[in-house]
Amino acid sequence: MSSPLSPLRDYGSGAGDRHAATPHAYDVGLLLLRIAVGLIMAAHGAQKLFGWFGGGGLDATGQFFAASGYPSGKAMAVVAGLSETLGGLGLVLGLLTPLAGAAVVGTMVNALAVKWGGGFFAPDGVEYELLLTAGAAALALTGPGRYAVDRLLPVLRAHRLVYGVAALVLAVVVAVVFLLLRN
Repeated sequence: MSSPLSPLRDYGSGAGDRHAATPHAYDVGLLLLRIAVGLIMAAHGAQKLFGWFGGGGLDATGQFFAASGYPSGKAMAVVAGLSETLGGLGLVLGLLTPLAGAAVVGTMVNALAVKWGGGFFAPDGVEYELLLTAGAAALALTGPGRYAVDRLLPVLRAHRLVYGVAALVLAVVVAVVFLLLRN
């Protein structure tokens, strides 16, 4: 017989394990992650699109994209702003979560490429962008949990890993295409 702290014991998965997390605990954790990543990304998008929260709006953001080597800086600002705003709001609501997460990941891959070389830690590093990218990718892969609009959509009611993987592959392919457009 193994001891209570035996490495052979299956912690947290037994139906009678009183210390195991409940499905609601996972769903609340996913909800918190969705709200945090989603609101941060939606706010960043609103900075680009509308100049809210101290952002530059489309003109200043377009100039930044042009200076970063992207053609048609203002059009790229619109694409990034919409991806961040709609992807972020989709995450908050748990609406089309794999695609919402992918929109954030695709945008953040480009942000990582632009900031790469400044080290890991802020203010010039990429730690913040990496964290947002990982959070959005995790949500695309896991799904939104039960407290989400996706639960009302027959196709997405039961999240499948393949949906998240397909969405992330699409995000990386589109991000690479945008990176190839850079000078």
